[in-house]
Amino acid sequence: MLYTWLSTLAGGALVLYVSLKIFFPYFWEDLLYCLRRKRLKAIIKKRASNGILSITDLFMQRVEKAPHKPFIIYEGKVYTYQDVDKRSNRVAQVFLHHGALKKGDTVALMMGNEPDFIHVWFGLAKLGCVVSFLNFNVHSRSLLHCINKCAAKALVIAEDCLGSIEKDFIFHLKDNNVTIWLMSTSSPFQHVDTILDKLDKVPDDPVPSHLRSVTNQRNTAMYIFTSGSTGFPKAAIITHLRALSASLAFKQCGAVSQDIMYLTLPLYHISASLLGIGGCIELGATCVLKKKFSASQFWNDCRKYNVTVFLYIGELCRYLCNQPSKEGDRVHQVRLALGNGIRPVIWKEFLMRFGPIKIFEFYGSTEGNSFFLNYTNKIGAVGRAGMFSKFLHSFELLKYDVWKQELMKDEHGWCKKAPIGEPGLLVVQVTQETPFSGYAGNKEISEKKLLRNVFVKGDVYFDTGDLLVMDQNGFLYFSDRVGDTFRWKGENVATIEVSEIIGMTDFIQEVNVYGVNYEGRIGMAAIVLKPDQPFDGERLYKHVVDFLPSYAQPRFVRITDVMQITATFKHQKMHLVNEGFNPEIISEPLYFLHEPACSYIPLTREIYKKVVSGEIRL
Repeated sequence: MLYTWLSTLAGGALVLYVSLKIFFPYFWEDLLYCLRRKRLKAIIKKRASNGILSITDLFMQRVEKAPHKPFIIYEGKVYTYQDVDKRSNRVAQVFLHHGALKKGDTVALMMGNEPDFIHVWFGLAKLGCVVSFLNFNVHSRSLLHCINKCAAKALVIAEDCLGSIEKDFIFHLKDNNVTIWLMSTSSPFQHVDTILDKLDKVPDDPVPSHLRSVTNQRNTAMYIFTSGSTGFPKAAIITHLRALSASLAFKQCGAVSQDIMYLTLPLYHISASLLGIGGCIELGATCVLKKKFSASQFWNDCRKYNVTVFLYIGELCRYLCNQPSKEGDRVHQVRLALGNGIRPVIWKEFLMRFGPIKIFEFYGSTEGNSFFLNYTNKIGAVGRAGMFSKFLHSFELLKYDVWKQELMKDEHGWCKKAPIGEPGLLVVQVTQETPFSGYAGNKEISEKKLLRNVFVKGDVYFDTGDLLVMDQNGFLYFSDRVGDTFRWKGENVATIEVSEIIGMTDFIQEVNVYGVNYEGRIGMAAIVLKPDQPFDGERLYKHVVDFLPSYAQPRFVRITDVMQITATFKHQKMHLVNEGFNPEIISEPLYFLHEPACSYIPLTREIYKKVVSGEIRL
């Protein structure tokens, strides 16, 4: 009787397992990911009840548990968790005795990748200050805009960032009662305080703990600026809860305390500061910090420091693939990479060349209220809406009219959902669990990121500004940024898809596709050629005709030596769009898709005039 019952039970379990594998192939992965996310949220809540309410609190706990564990390795020098704690204490003591700062004040930080970035960050956090990370590539008006928007009372500048600072800018800040601190022993400017000469004169004792105490995890911890690709940078409000949540990303991917992370991204970016440094603190792991990314040094460093995980963004992996192949390309201990922006063709090439590294592509933004992770490592996907995703967040893909730049609605005024397999605007419902904190000093722009009355009266969704596609298996794919996709001859053209196709041509190293003004917007491609490879207009023509519909074929090509990118390795388009295809203002070689010649031919001034006048119809 018992044997029969056990046999029936075993048979039923086997049938269930096989059925799930056939009809719901990702069931177990979806379930495990959902349970892991729920468990990590519970950990944050449990820690909060034990007084761990911020990244700084978590760091202090790590110092207590493993004071001598290497935390940062920078240019061969090792900084333990205790070393970073004590030096950040000295920074806090300097500001406490000389800085006239009080709890809640905002201090802007303009520094490159170096340990002192972390020391100053934590030192100010220990005083209860809100730290604002500034992009050191930003100058003059944009920099002043950033400082004003976050209402900074002080600015800390690294010595090597002084070259981008104008003397008039310093005077302007002083006139506006912004105290300036230089991470140096001396200053070339009058009335500018220095930090390094004071560090040895103060104790490394902790400042009073009540200064860093957090009463509400939804209070502001820091400001991290968006890229500013569509105007001035915006100061995204990062709460203590958001910072702690972001630090869990590597843990969700299976990283552990024994891992060694390689970090080349700029620390002012949320990926480096919170997923990277915050992630190491969460794990109790070690971070190999680099001043800047170097494709030629990357794998040598990974071998030298026994790196096991790294962060990527944008075109970083492409630059690694563009390096000359070496016999030891697969000789390393890297097992996991986390990031966003790797294109499918590069993803495949990367794995084939450098070995079976688990790549966890994610989708998220600095100010966004949700995070999608491709936890199955499916090539090309930026995330997954598994069968349990409704327990994690509520999102939709909405039908969007690219030409009119607006959402499509039904006869009742409600938004329409995009069908499976078609691009839709990604929106995420704003709830207590998925709040949108907005931007500092700009309520109007914050409100513009919200969509109200989407499906029912009173609902609120965060507008990501991105077009995504969901396939029949629930995988999400990035299609394009709203504004990058353009419409030509009544058809929508996704610039990323066209870039992927053109990038398959063997003499092309890098492609950036965009729309330029001509009877609406028409396709153009900026191209970087592979070393010692000439441009072949006939081959490119044949390739685009074979693989792209006529409306998606770029009518103009611009050959450039170096592709302009942001500090986070994303292609810049704005200056290319503004310059258009005018040979009068562009000194680089330009080509024109000429169908009678079955080739891309040089775009001369005469041809340009005929196109603009309408004599040549496109």
